[in-house]
Amino acid sequence: MTSVNHLSSAETIQLFERYVIPNYVRYPVNLVRGEGSYVWDSEDQRYLDLFPGWGCNLLGHCPAPVVQAVQQQVATLIHVPNTWHIEHQGRWAQMLCERSFDAQAFFCNSGTEANEAAIKLARLHTPPERYKIITFTGGFHGRTLGSTAATAQPKYHEGLGPLMAGFVYVPFGDLDAVRQRIDNETAAIMIEPIQGEGGIRIPPDGFLTGLRQLADEHDLVLIFDEVQTGCGRTGHWFAHQHFDVVPDVMTLAKSLCGGIAGGAMLARRDIAPSLRPGMHAATFGGNPIAARAGIAALEMIESEHLLDHVARISDVFRQRLETLQSQCDLIREVRVLGLMIGIELTIEGAPAVQACMQRRLLINCTQGNVLRLLPAMNLTEEQAEQGCEILGEVLGEMTSS
Repeated sequence: MTSVNHLSSAETIQLFERYVIPNYVRYPVNLVRGEGSYVWDSEDQRYLDLFPGWGCNLLGHCPAPVVQAVQQQVATLIHVPNTWHIEHQGRWAQMLCERSFDAQAFFCNSGTEANEAAIKLARLHTPPERYKIITFTGGFHGRTLGSTAATAQPKYHEGLGPLMAGFVYVPFGDLDAVRQRIDNETAAIMIEPIQGEGGIRIPPDGFLTGLRQLADEHDLVLIFDEVQTGCGRTGHWFAHQHFDVVPDVMTLAKSLCGGIAGGAMLARRDIAPSLRPGMHAATFGGNPIAARAGIAALEMIESEHLLDHVARISDVFRQRLETLQSQCDLIREVRVLGLMIGIELTIEGAPAVQACMQRRLLINCTQGNVLRLLPAMNLTEEQAEQGCEILGEVLGEMTSS
């Protein structure tokens, strides 16, 4: 590997303080390199990353097939507009539809863009008087104004009103509440099949099936936001396959392209044409680089049998964390489905994240007290054991302090 002289973490922090808008709370570390489930900072300290890329690096950092595909493509064709046909975009759409349901794809650049497309499609597909979309408390759908309005968490709405009209919030998991809020103006139901930012909340038995039935009864568009759950994260290609429920529309992003920016919306064939020419677009959506990366990511998952590997690694985390829960009063609940892992604490989780980082383990905290792990699909059992060991040490010290 060619030697590169990097700025120190302190020097990089000074650069950010002068030139970068401080809209993120950043860790005081300058990351410069990644490989698999490890990253290195500019001081050459190595970290075990159990939250790689905020859920985007499902195949770890710099997966070789994705790197090779991007390197080849960037030297051939970087970008052309979507007024032209792009071979790899068509092939990518085919691969996604073949692994999900009979659909057509729209490509964009991020999860929030995919959800904006889904919101538009739902309204365009239903009569003009039907514009309301039911979403769920604790859900998260993105940062643009439409997807922010869809996000039923008041903390994300502060200072942004008036929000886009038409979103109706109901409790996650409460089918009767959904039934009561459907009226003649309802167009769609939009839900994460497993809430991610909401704290790895898994729906109660029968809930998603019930939503499918209600959507069918009232001719509603059922939208599954699989931005965090999709592309193999749960051990199936898509989370809805765990519950034997097929949505009308599905949104994807994060891990879709193995770390390259990319998003997609898949819509049933009878619904997709409602997103007619001139009504929506994404300039860089489905560009040749993202398409090649997306294809390479799907092929890597299959060639390395990573869907099966998810089940094995998930069992390691479940067993270790449930054992830890029995020994640690700070753990209220452990929630695991595939490689979506939530550890709900009885106290604030931020100190645990900081203590883990000091031990060179990277994790996340959401909803104030839920430690969230979104490890790479190709994490080894040894790495999973190591991560659980460090986390156990941290929580043990916090219990005794």
